[in-house]
Formats: sequence, C-alpha cells, structure tokens
Amino acid sequence: MQEEKYNESVLPNGIRLIHKQKSGEIAHLVLMVNTGSRDEEDHENGMAHFIEHTIFKGTENRKAYHILSCLDNVGGDLNAYTTKEETCLQASFLKQHYKRTFDLFADIAFHSTFPENELTKEKEVILDEINSYLDSPSDEIYDVFEEMMFKGHPMSRNILGTTELVKGFTHDDVRRFMANNYSTDQIVLGTIGDISFKDFERLAMSYFGEQPAHIVKKQRVPFTNYKPQYIKTERHNHLSHCMIGGMAPEYNSPLKMPIVLLNNILGGPAMSSRLNLNIREKYGFAYTIESQYNAYSDTGLISIYMGVDPDSLDRSIELTYKELDKICNQKLGSMQLNHAQQQIIGQVALGYESGMNELLSITRSVIMNEPLEYMEDIIRKVNAVTASDIMETANLVFDKKQLSTLIFEGKED
Repeated sequence: MQEEKYNESVLPNGIRLIHKQKSGEIAHLVLMVNTGSRDEEDHENGMAHFIEHTIFKGTENRKAYHILSCLDNVGGDLNAYTTKEETCLQASFLKQHYKRTFDLFADIAFHSTFPENELTKEKEVILDEINSYLDSPSDEIYDVFEEMMFKGHPMSRNILGTTELVKGFTHDDVRRFMANNYSTDQIVLGTIGDISFKDFERLAMSYFGEQPAHIVKKQRVPFTNYKPQYIKTERHNHLSHCMIGGMAPEYNSPLKMPIVLLNNILGGPAMSSRLNLNIREKYGFAYTIESQYNAYSDTGLISIYMGVDPDSLDRSIELTYKELDKICNQKLGSMQLNHAQQQIIGQVALGYESGMNELLSITRSVIMNEPLEYMEDIIRKVNAVTASDIMETANLVFDKKQLSTLIFEGKED
C-alpha cells in the first residue's frame, strides 16, 4: 500500500502547515516554534523553558485547571518540551476531538495571560527540576559537557536556566521575550491523523488564521570558536561519569546520514552497539555506555557517555579509544554494513509506528527548511551510505586532536 503523502501550505500570517492523513482512531497535533534557549540573552537564560511551563497556567478564556483537563477529560494527552532551538506543544487524542484540540492550542499559544501568582508557583516546580538534574550526575554531565563545548556562545546555555535567573522572571519579562522571539513565520502547525487536508486547513484558518502576522527579524550567531578541552572534577559519587566528544556537521549536512549510521554502530540504542558489546558486555565495566549525535541548524555535536566504577574508568576510556581507532581505520565489511543499514531502517520504521514520532520529525524538517522525506526516501538514503562514507566521517568527527573530555570522578565519602 502506497504511503499517504505530506501536504503543506502557509496561512496568510506566515504560520506553516504540514499534514498527513492516516487512518485510525488516534490523531496527533504539534505546534512547533523556532525559538529555544540559544535565542535568549544572558539575563534571560531559562526563559524559553519557563514559558513552556507557564503557558499552561491560564488564558483569557481558561484557568489552569481547564487547560489541563481539556484533553484529559476525553482521554487525550497534552505535553510540551523545549530544546536549544525549538519550543513545542504536542497532543494525542481521539480523532473526533480535532476541533477541541485546535481551540486549546490556539488559546494557549496566543491568549495565555501568565498570571503572577501562577508564575510564582511554577518557579518552584522548575527549581525542583533544576535540582533533580543536579542530583543526577548522569543527566547533569550532558549539560555541563555542552556548556564546555560551546563555551562563550548562546548554545552553551543550560535549557533550564539558573536558580537565580528563574527566581527573578516576571510577567513583563515573559511578554518581552515572546515579542522579540515568537514570529508567526517561524511557527509550524502539523498533524497526522484521519482528517483530510482540506478540513485541516479549514480548522487551521479558523483558529490560527486571524492571528495578526508578527514577523521578527533575528539572526542567530554561528558557533565558530571551538577549542578542545580536558576537564576532570572530583565528585562525591559512587560512579565516575565521563563524556568524550567533538563537533559534528549540522542538521542539513549531506554527512548527516553517515553520522547517524556511525553513531548507531558505535553506541546507539541497540544492545549490539560496539561500545556496549566490547566494554559493558565483554568486561562488565560500564553500567551505561552510549553515544549520541545532536544536530542543530548550523552545527552538531557527537559524544560518548559512560558511567563506570572509578577503578574501571581509565581502562574504559582506553577501550573506548580502541573502538574509535577501529571504526576510523577498519572499513566495514559488506555484511556489517548491511546489518547497520537494516538496523537504522528498522528503528525508524518502528519509531514511525507512533504517529507522534513521525510528526515531530517532519515538523522539525519544516522548521529547518529541509525537504520532507518519506520512509522510502529514508531507506534509499540509508542504503546509499557506503563503508567508505562511514570511515571517512569517523575520521572527520573523531579526530583525537579535536576531541574534548569531561570527567566527574567518583569519590566516596
């Protein structure tokens, strides 16, 4: 059966629409804004995430309870998240509740009032979130690593912000940040569900089309001054935590697919990744060892994380570099390459079984101005990657002279 096509259009105010009709009882709706923590000024650090929390705390038409119960009462799910470059509202619901969900999204996006009493309460929630990360070195080290890698640049900012700054945010600060950063032509509204494109456009026009155009001309500062670093700090933890990584190509780079395969082979989610097999399974050194590729609009980051017993840290790092040497110097055999390709294809296909995962992927593609890809396009791109591509890419991103290391060295009390 042929895959349903993606449909795109633009509302008069610049809001972009992306749609795919898919049979079934469950529908998904996403509103994504091309604004995140990298768009904050120093004194605003944490503001995008703060807005993501407080946008649910009351509108001109609804109190906080009515916002939270609107989809809950019909079995739907409402959520949101913030990254360094995007803020996203998302909902999954029974298809008969499209109108209800559109009404809620438009109300939240354009009529939130950010009452001071609710801001005060939500600050405590966010401060608890910050402290929960500080209590979890395996989470904290990712943020500290990015602060180190992007030092001196807006990309280095922690998405959650700092306790001191969050405590001081006001209603006026929120309004000012939104006016300066939330542009209608940088909003994408997307859906996957059993609704025709005509009906989706009609609902979008009805609930979002009359919103006045608000175009903000902003220029993100590119990151250009990376310098490799080695930092080790002592922590009173049972485990030692370590990250090793370097810069990588951006989201729209032609090297993105080779890096995705490279990352998956090295330390992706599968239990058969090289780091997992040759360090965790073979020696039992690491409780967790994995790699990650984060692609942004104008740069990227590839990293390896391990949580190990302090006595095994040096040996684990040594073995990690051994795996890097292998993947940089030994070309994959045809069977190894085929396994790597089939693994990625299977992972994407399984992920797309959740309509929300597919919707978030295509909505981000629209935000990034990247051509939309169907499953058959993804398969073709994956199968086009050669063993030479992977080895050359490995040598590019895992050049030892360009890698940085951050260690939280565990020391028991």
